[in-house]
Amino acid sequence: MEPILADDSKSKRLVAQLFLDVLATNIVHEERILVKILEIFDIGLEDIAEALYGSKANDAGLATAMTFVEHYIFSFTESHSYMTAVTLLEHFSIRLSGQSFLLKMTEDNQFKAAEKWAKFMGKPMICLLIQKYLDMKMLKQAYNLVKQHKLKKEFPHVNRLYKESLVKKLVEEGCWDVAELSIQKDRQLIEYLVYLAMEACYTEKVDELCDQYSLQGFVNDAVPQVNPIQDHYLHYTELSLEDIVWVDEIDGLWSATSHIEGCKVIGLDCEWKANYEKGSRPNKIASEKRAFVFDLIKLYEDEPKALNSCFKRILQSPKILKLGYNLQCDLHHLSYSYGDLECFRHFVMLLDIQKLSKDPRGGLSALTQKILGAGLNKTRRNCNWEKRPLSQNQIEYAALDAAVLVHIFYHIRFQPHPADFKDERAKIGWKSHIISWADSTKARQDTH
Repeated sequence: MEPILADDSKSKRLVAQLFLDVLATNIVHEERILVKILEIFDIGLEDIAEALYGSKANDAGLATAMTFVEHYIFSFTESHSYMTAVTLLEHFSIRLSGQSFLLKMTEDNQFKAAEKWAKFMGKPMICLLIQKYLDMKMLKQAYNLVKQHKLKKEFPHVNRLYKESLVKKLVEEGCWDVAELSIQKDRQLIEYLVYLAMEACYTEKVDELCDQYSLQGFVNDAVPQVNPIQDHYLHYTELSLEDIVWVDEIDGLWSATSHIEGCKVIGLDCEWKANYEKGSRPNKIASEKRAFVFDLIKLYEDEPKALNSCFKRILQSPKILKLGYNLQCDLHHLSYSYGDLECFRHFVMLLDIQKLSKDPRGGLSALTQKILGAGLNKTRRNCNWEKRPLSQNQIEYAALDAAVLVHIFYHIRFQPHPADFKDERAKIGWKSHIISWADSTKARQDTH
C-alpha cells in the first residue's frame, strides 16, 4: 500500500478503475468492501470519469460518469440492496428517485436505508418518512426522527402518541403498576391509563386511579376512541366452572384437598414477582368443575403443618395428573419460596402442556385462543395481589389459568386431529411427557 499511497492521484486512478471493474462484475466482491473503498480514497465522479476516459473529464464526461454510476445503483435497488444504493447515492451526491424510492424501501421494510436516504435528501423527505411511520403505526421510529431532527412543531402529537403506546403495551402485559410509574404524574397519561382500565373492564383499577389522582367525570360516554385491548376474553362461565373458591383458612384447606383428591386431572398454576418474593401471589388448582385459589402466604403463616400435609397429598399423589404451562418455572418458585415445606420439594405425575404445543409464542393465552376460541385477560396479572380482600374479578382471573389447562388437555386427548399440537404425539404419546420433579438443590443442602 505504501508506494501507491505515495502518489495520491495515481492511487485514486487505480481505485476508480477497481471500482469500475467491480461494477462490471469482473471481480468478485462484497458490497460493504466496495463502499469502504470509495470512502477511504474519497473517490468522486471526476475520478470515475477520468478512469473511463483516461484524462480529466469535462462536463459531458462527468454527466456520462453519473449516468454510468446511476445505472449500477439502480441494479442494487432492483436486487434490494438498498443500503448500498443509498450509500452510493449519498457518496456521489446524486439526488434522484425521491418519494417513490423512499416508499419502496419502507414497503420492503428497509427502514435503516430509508432513514439514511431521508436524512440525505433533507427535511421534506424526513417529514414524509415520519408520516409513513405514523401510517404504519411505527410510533417509536416516528418519535425518534421527530426528536432527532427537532420537528415537534411539524408533528405536535407524535410525542403523546408514542408515550400512550408505551403505556398501552405495559397494560397489555398486565404491568399496570409499571405503567403508572412510567407516567410520572403526567395528568393526560394518567387519564389515558384510566381509559385503558375502563376498556379492560378493570373497575377496581379505575376506582383506584380516580381516587389516588382526584379524577372525576369518567363515565362510559367519555371513553375516547382507543383500540380495545382485545375484543373478547375467556370468562370462567364459558368453561362450565360450577364454583371458584378462595382458600385462606384451615377448614377451607381440608375441604379443597378432599375435593382435589377425588379428581384424576387438575390444572396447577402460580404467578410470582421477579424478585422471588415469598407467597406474593396465589396458587391456583382447578378440576374440570371447580377451581381453588389458595392464599399461600396466609396459610403458610397460620397453618404451615396443615398446608404441608394437604399439598403433599395432592402434589405427590401418583393418582392425580397435574397439568401446567411452563411448569419448571412454577416448581422452582414454589421450592425456592417454601423450601422448608416437604410438599414443594417433590412432585409426581406432571404434564407440561407447553411441551406439546407446536408454537409456544404468546404463552398460555395464545394457546387458549387457538384451542378454546378466546384468550386470557392478562391485564390484572401485575395488579396488587397483596391487598386483602381480593376483588371477585381478581379471584376469577386467578382461577382461569389453572382451569383452562384441564380443558386444553381434554382437547388434546379426545380431538381426532389436534392441529395445534405436535404430530400424533399430542394425542397418542402425551403420556410419554409425564414426569416427576425433585428439587436437587434442597436435596444437596439436606445432606450437608
